[in-house]
Amino acid sequence: MEKKMRIMTKVPLNAETDPRLLRSWITANSVFFNRNQGEMMAEPIPLEEWELLVTGEVEKESRFSMDRILRMPKAAVANTLECSGNSRSLLKEKARGNPWTIGGVGNAVYGGVWLRDLLSEAGLGKRAKHVSFEGLENPVGRAGIKFIRSIPVEKAMDSTLLAYEMNGEPLPLEHGYPLRALALGWTGANCVKWLGKITVLDRPHEGHFMDNVYRVFQKGEDSKSGTVVTGLKLKSIITQPLEGETLSAGPVVILGAAYGGETDIDRVEVSGDNGETWRQAELIGPAAPYAWRQWQYVWETGDKGSFTVMSRAFDGEGNQQPMNAEWNVLGYGNNGVTEHAVTIRIT
Repeated sequence: MEKKMRIMTKVPLNAETDPRLLRSWITANSVFFNRNQGEMMAEPIPLEEWELLVTGEVEKESRFSMDRILRMPKAAVANTLECSGNSRSLLKEKARGNPWTIGGVGNAVYGGVWLRDLLSEAGLGKRAKHVSFEGLENPVGRAGIKFIRSIPVEKAMDSTLLAYEMNGEPLPLEHGYPLRALALGWTGANCVKWLGKITVLDRPHEGHFMDNVYRVFQKGEDSKSGTVVTGLKLKSIITQPLEGETLSAGPVVILGAAYGGETDIDRVEVSGDNGETWRQAELIGPAAPYAWRQWQYVWETGDKGSFTVMSRAFDGEGNQQPMNAEWNVLGYGNNGVTEHAVTIRIT
């Protein structure tokens, strides 16, 4: 199988994974989707020149070298990462932004240190409410706006990893080498690459990438009044067969993945008749917090013709994937069953 990324923009680099390469529990580093707001450096920063600054509402400003970080207790965590705008192009009404299909998602095992360990060393101040991340990439555009995002201190202290490994290898440059923040179970917008500075704040960071984008808002609504994009929505995708395929009658193996961010997947159901009837799929492969579940369903196709295949996910808290996505101006969080259906032909 030829392994190519679908490149939407080169500067900054934005490219999605071929859906056929999403059929494994682990997504290879070489084909893991890329989403960037800035221009990454041409060469990796030498580790002897790199350091991480922790400042702001802390008891003592602290600097961490990579050697120091590598000597701290290590964590290894599987995490499904998804672009906030993944599946945007599948919405029935056009939304602004890169035209992602379903390839803006992937699952990897990350190695690193817990952010709480560094924050505990620095000591959180009494006014600590949010934690912002700033990377070392170069801004693009005349405005020169840095990509800075913040998360609540509760998320920072509970389930945020500072990753220096990806699938058993040093973090690739395009994925944030030497260190990336990973708010586990949250969208990639909350997972800043090429990390160089962490600032503890008494309020959310204010700026373009917090107030104007990565918020869910409607036409005519002030973006700042919209909901901040955080956790992944409950979702399932079909990775086999692909839209428009022609297959022979008989058993058809349908493959896919389901994920819910901070919630576990309980089951997946599949329909081969445009949602008229549903059958439970088999969950296959590993199960881990924050990671997707791979699933399959063997569909016995006796009839010939055109069929619309759908999948829907249920999480452990009783939530069900919605039949239709909730549209918003920037097309974030498309998790509709209908939007992710595939139409195939049986001959």
